[in-house]
Amino acid sequence: MNVWRPSGKIVVKAIGLLVRDDRLFASEVTDDSGQIKGVRPPGGTVEFGETWQRTIVREFDEEFGVDVEVHGTPLVLENIFQHEGATGHEVVFAARIETSSKVLNDECVSFTESNGVICNARWFPLEKLDQPGNPALFPDGLTASLEVLSP
Repeated sequence: MNVWRPSGKIVVKAIGLLVRDDRLFASEVTDDSGQIKGVRPPGGTVEFGETWQRTIVREFDEEFGVDVEVHGTPLVLENIFQHEGATGHEVVFAARIETSSKVLNDECVSFTESNGVICNARWFPLEKLDQPGNPALFPDGLTASLEVLSP
């Protein structure tokens, strides 16, 4: 089993917010035992010389094989978090996206991360995220900021 730990450096990330019918498309975030501890919109690390917009487009192509369009001004969040006892630190660009692809209409879409870990993404009702008995939405603070990004 591959385990992931934060890098110990500040990392710049970009995530795409795909919202349909008051549901958010997000990937499951698991702990080392495989239990879901929350969800996070798909995206990834901004590579040197790459814009945050291009990162979102590239990540959706790599992970799901779909084209997306990025819309509007991004929300920028600083995310300092704990995962399995290790501290992570990210600066996250989050922006609304759209796609005409039917691939992401499925209930659950599996994909493989660059480290070989198989992940699942699916649609989550916005009103349930961060509520008791439901998944947390990462990065912290995103739930409260989603209304700022309304189309």
